[in-house]
Amino acid sequence: MEFSEVVRRRRMVRHYSDEPLDPAVVERIVASALRAPSAGFSQGWAFLALTDPADRARFWPFVPTRVELTPSMRNAPLVVVPLAHKAAYLDRYAEPDKGWDDRDEARWPVPYWHIDTGMAALLMLLTAVDEGLGACFFGILPQHLGPFRAEFGIPDEYAPIGGITVGHRADDLSPQSSHVDARRRGAEEVVHRGHWGRRTPPPRGS
Repeated sequence: MEFSEVVRRRRMVRHYSDEPLDPAVVERIVASALRAPSAGFSQGWAFLALTDPADRARFWPFVPTRVELTPSMRNAPLVVVPLAHKAAYLDRYAEPDKGWDDRDEARWPVPYWHIDTGMAALLMLLTAVDEGLGACFFGILPQHLGPFRAEFGIPDEYAPIGGITVGHRADDLSPQSSHVDARRRGAEEVVHRGHWGRRTPPPRGS
């Protein structure tokens, strides 16, 4: 599939059939996350991949609202929880070539450990589309994070940024609502060219 088509077709799919995934496809999706960029090549991430039905069943109680709204999400044969590891970044930037040996978090304008793990999550979403599958990213509410960590043995230094489901789209999945396209903001609204508020593209050849 052409990359432009992958981007165009990406959407949050919340309804899945119970058709299994080829294990090789699962491995390609998870491995794609490792190609995400990371500040200082810190690679401060980890991924909890749940493919066994019993493991997935242990996960769903920690996102009860998601299950209540879209029960068929539980059919997805792959659930991945991306985890951000802040200490990997503080350690990397304390090395001699970076020199931030005070490990002061104030040096970071934004938490790149979250940003980079989010980029890794997006690569998994796009790879799922390229494989002809549906995928969805969703949040895990703060009150469920502690019990989730305990259930799956997640170390305290790893922060879950959400969950991802991947699977075959349900046969009765409805087309994307026209309201989504109506609400989609265009480049002329969000791209500022050269100066805030300047939205007209420069003339060709300039």
